[in-house]
Amino acid sequence: MPKRVVAGAAPVEGIAALSGHRFADMALLERALTHASARKGIDYQRLEFLGDRVLGLVISEMLFSSFPAAPEGELSVRLNALVNAETLASIAEEIGLTAFIATGAELRALSGRKRVNVRADVVEALIAALYLDGGLDAARAFIHRHWSEHAESAGAARRDAKTELQEWAHQVAGEAPSYALEGRSGPDHDPLFTVKAKLKGYQPASGKGRSKREAEQNAAAAMLEREGIWEKEDNG
Repeated sequence: MPKRVVAGAAPVEGIAALSGHRFADMALLERALTHASARKGIDYQRLEFLGDRVLGLVISEMLFSSFPAAPEGELSVRLNALVNAETLASIAEEIGLTAFIATGAELRALSGRKRVNVRADVVEALIAALYLDGGLDAARAFIHRHWSEHAESAGAARRDAKTELQEWAHQVAGEAPSYALEGRSGPDHDPLFTVKAKLKGYQPASGKGRSKREAEQNAAAAMLEREGIWEKEDNG
């Protein structure tokens, strides 16, 4: 993992260190790091739009090369895991980008989802700025530098089973899966639920759990494993 740039670094040197690129157009960089609440008359929103597309392209390219045996469904799941707001916000924190974000006072104490979204948006805007100032090679170098470790993680394709089954289902069947409670056993204080995940054109898959949600997750995982989207875990 590259070294984290800490708060207090000179902005130009700090951004050069974390991005691997020395900007020729400093106004472009300033825009990428500025939230509308800073009231500077500029903000990162248009750059965020472009950066999202550049990031998707480079990550898709990275996954295509790194996982030559992975089916399209698994690649899509991995892509979604690497470009979602939580991952981007985490990378912003890891590399020290948050120290350079300009916001209004009302946003400086943000927490929870809003803070995640702002940090994710700035990462995308910075990628766009790198692309515009240094070309695709500059953007690609930054993304490879900070996403490669995340991309190689075995868990990158295995997060929330229901979410990932839904994403895959929309691609292959054009609709969401459904879940049906098949049974409940055990005493009230320790029940065991059995649920079937169903998808048009595919055989149902069953899962068990101590709650309905856990059983649904296990049923979704069973279908993903059976269809080759996930590798079957040895520990079950």
